[in-house]
Amino acid sequence: MVLASICFLFWTDPSSVLSQMLGASKEALTLSIELCAVYAVWLGILELVEASGLNRKLAKILSPVIRKIFNVKDSETESLIAMNISANMLGLGNASTPLAIKAIKKMDTGSEVASFPIIMLIVINATSIQLLPTTVISLRQAAGSLSPADIILPTLITTFCTTLLAIFLVKLLSKKFCGGKK
Repeated sequence: MVLASICFLFWTDPSSVLSQMLGASKEALTLSIELCAVYAVWLGILELVEASGLNRKLAKILSPVIRKIFNVKDSETESLIAMNISANMLGLGNASTPLAIKAIKKMDTGSEVASFPIIMLIVINATSIQLLPTTVISLRQAAGSLSPADIILPTLITTFCTTLLAIFLVKLLSKKFCGGKK
């Protein structure tokens, strides 16, 4: 795609190829630094939440829902799942990934086949309800949008519907293909 774009630019305006490539590189670097700053702030907040014990309180609040959806009984795993879901709700998919990996390692039974709770966590991570899509808002703001936060309500509605559908489908398909074993 990049090669095709450069060829097209050579064909339409050969004198601007180098300036366009340098300009695009500068914009990409600026965007990367801005996104790193956003992630650094939110990862710091997540560290504070963990250090203050708020994650355990959040896990306790979400515990009935997590037990119902994931069928896990280990409090540390529940806490990791709660923090993962919270980070995803704040639109911090990359910040939630290490938490998901830790939770998956705790739920791993050593089998070569993913268990029901692992599949559920992966699916919920892929669809995750977004209360505050911070990454997309940051991207829109960096691109010069006049109203970067206008996507909050549509994103909330869409991600809520996709997450509910995903949970339903995982439960339905686990009954069909696993004989209801969780």
